[in-house]
Amino acid sequence: MSATTTNHRRGFRLFALDMNEIGLIVILLVLYFGFGATTNGFLSANNHLSLLRDAASIAIAAWAVTLIIIAGEIDVSVGPMVAFTSVCLAFMLKADVNVALAILAALAIGGALGTFAGSLRAYFGVPSFVATLGLWSALRGMSFFTTNALPVTFPDNAFLDILADNMFGIPTSAIVMLVLFAIFSFVSQKTAYGRSIFAVGGNANAAELCGINVARIRVLIFTTSGVMAALAGVLLTARLGSGNAGTASGLEFDVIAAVVIGGTALSGGRGSMLGTLLGVFVITLIGNGLVLRGINPFFQEVVRGVIIVAAVLANILVTRYRERRIFGA
Repeated sequence: MSATTTNHRRGFRLFALDMNEIGLIVILLVLYFGFGATTNGFLSANNHLSLLRDAASIAIAAWAVTLIIIAGEIDVSVGPMVAFTSVCLAFMLKADVNVALAILAALAIGGALGTFAGSLRAYFGVPSFVATLGLWSALRGMSFFTTNALPVTFPDNAFLDILADNMFGIPTSAIVMLVLFAIFSFVSQKTAYGRSIFAVGGNANAAELCGINVARIRVLIFTTSGVMAALAGVLLTARLGSGNAGTASGLEFDVIAAVVIGGTALSGGRGSMLGTLLGVFVITLIGNGLVLRGINPFFQEVVRGVIIVAAVLANILVTRYRERRIFGA
């Protein structure tokens, strides 16, 4: 088997689109023009900026979760991690801690919590779902306990105002999202670390025999996820002007849905950042369109659940089809 074929099957692509990504582009066009033709305000400039901000809230965490799922793991703690680091940042700013130090501390807290979850998986054999589910409960509870379920306000801050505002007519958070997209795409496709993640997801035992430190890879991807969730928390705090324990509720489902819709296999070993980017915009467009059409918020949760199940089913069917083509050839 040639190196080119191997790399294609693993998902290392810079320009070629697979069937899933082409399908997602078609879905995005249908959603965009469908909502544009039937929903008042959808095509307005302000709504486009809102779409970019909402997409950034999901995507920044989704880049790291893509790596986690490619490695055959899962992280369901993203939402509470965002909320907890947002609350921590707000408390530090309220105590007049320097904004740069406060942001670095929030990122460090996220990284430390991610490292804890990764260590449970890597060194104690705790399933990643269980480890991050425990973290999900603990962080959400701690956020509400420390704030009494009230927003934590802080003095106006010029730097956070920049993060919440636009640069060159584009939301700052969207610029951060795209810069990170380029970085994560390069890392996943062009570095030994990225190739190791695919190898671990494909077959962890075989990867270990090839000399890859599987435990270290697992810890690093969860550390990265914690840092990215904390960064999303920082940007959300800047956008809201306060730290709120209830913020980012259900974000983990949007993130996982976006990654899976993007074609990343839940069994590991396959996925791409481009697919995740398209999945993020599918989730964002649907949510935005339903809100503008005045659809009941509770029914929106139903739609989200249907999307997740349909995405997983499609993912499984595509995987089976590819396996039949590879082994039936």
